[in-house]
Amino acid sequence: MKQQKGKIDVLFANAGLWEFTPLEGITEAHFDKIFRTNVKGLLFTVQKALPLFQDGGSIILTGSESASKGFGALSVYSATKAAIRSFVRSWTVDLKNRKIRVNVISPGPIDTLAFRLTVSEQLMKNLVSTVPLGRRGTPDEVAKAVTFLASDDSSYITGIELFVDGGIAQI
Repeated sequence: MKQQKGKIDVLFANAGLWEFTPLEGITEAHFDKIFRTNVKGLLFTVQKALPLFQDGGSIILTGSESASKGFGALSVYSATKAAIRSFVRSWTVDLKNRKIRVNVISPGPIDTLAFRLTVSEQLMKNLVSTVPLGRRGTPDEVAKAVTFLASDDSSYITGIELFVDGGIAQI
């Protein structure tokens, strides 16, 4: 398979499933569904890619500012994103001999179709009011940050969490 498929230089593992569920409404099925997608799926994606990975490459995972801030009805989702941040710390050590850089990008509210379909207009206004820059981010702004972490411009950066969140996690 290695000869047929070549090598991987950059892996952007982007998984994010959320459901607004308050603590008293969390079920085992809800917990398993969110963790299976956001944590288990991401872990095994990276693990399966490693044999094809170039030494000196870059792995970028998608976290969320919600791993650093408390938001109601998102505790399971937030916990999955905190697990991803922990993966970055551990995998940075695990992969240091191969000089593979591992980082996490943590977006805030981003103007995506999924966000618009799952968040009410009132909740969106309330959330945006907490963003110091006063707006939702764009997918292009996240892509530019990912591109930076994938490039040689970030060759001395590993183990970090880069927030693309308009400042919401910093205040």
